[in-house]
Amino acid sequence: MKQDSTRNAAYTVDCEDYVHVVKFNPFDSGDPCSLIAYGGNNYVVVGMCRFQEEDAEVEGMQYKTLRTFHHGIRVDAIAWSPETRLDALPPQIRFCTAASDRKLRLFTSDLQDKNEFKTFDGHSDYINDLVFAPKEGQEVASVSDDHTCRVWDLEGNEKAHFVLRSPGMSVCWHPEEAFKLMVAEKNGTIRFYDLITQQAILSLECEQKPLMSADWCLKNTLKIGAVAGSDWLIWDITCSSYPQDKRPVHVDRARLFRWSQVNENLFATTGYPGKTTTQLLVHHLGHPQPILTGTAAVGSGLTWHRTLPLCAVGGDHKIFFWVTEM
Repeated sequence: MKQDSTRNAAYTVDCEDYVHVVKFNPFDSGDPCSLIAYGGNNYVVVGMCRFQEEDAEVEGMQYKTLRTFHHGIRVDAIAWSPETRLDALPPQIRFCTAASDRKLRLFTSDLQDKNEFKTFDGHSDYINDLVFAPKEGQEVASVSDDHTCRVWDLEGNEKAHFVLRSPGMSVCWHPEEAFKLMVAEKNGTIRFYDLITQQAILSLECEQKPLMSADWCLKNTLKIGAVAGSDWLIWDITCSSYPQDKRPVHVDRARLFRWSQVNENLFATTGYPGKTTTQLLVHHLGHPQPILTGTAAVGSGLTWHRTLPLCAVGGDHKIFFWVTEM
């Protein structure tokens, strides 16, 4: 857990394999430590971490692996369930993964003897993103290159099916808007679906493509962000279906967009994994230039801590953590 100045990450964790995806638990698990999951070529590791920024008794960062789950195939996306609790007896860890075989896998573990997983079949092409219903965690939504967004129950039954006009790249479910789903398509359209009527109720336009990633701001339900081409774009959905603000940031093409969990003006973007390094940029809407630039050797995945202005990116046998200012 050393300070790693050469790549200017504040902290790093060594991993046994290439890290394809990394995800902090965005929900309160009843423990002061943060849960983090990362996926490699055939496993998912769940660990817990604590940072000196939140606990004066910690020097730098503490990290501990709780369990390694055999996955058997490359992990492409991970979503945490709000039903994950470390303060329950026995504790419960629940998350869902998307893999390169077009299947979703739901894992449930008590970190002792109970380790179950169910497979959800239905997508006919690569799954790009997935998310749990944020209140009860009884449903999972996923989007795919097969031009669909699907909503599943925890038994793997399909509860809803939305036909898209291009590959689905991102899907978001906001805790304050539990009956709406946000779906971002590669063609530059972001749509909101009413889950009761199963109808589209609002759409936003990038006017450029490919849209690679979009996110719904946790701290302000009216703010949507995305990356398309080499730009980031921000919408205020009360104003217009076109972006209020946009800026070119990544020369080669932008890959991911994620809002901070703690500040509605703070977000991060990553460039396309290049041959050598990937650029992470942290932006603040009050500043014309990125407030932090980081590089990681062939990075992938991007995730924000639940209560700190701290984000993580996966890489070659490492997870990199950057701390920024509010």
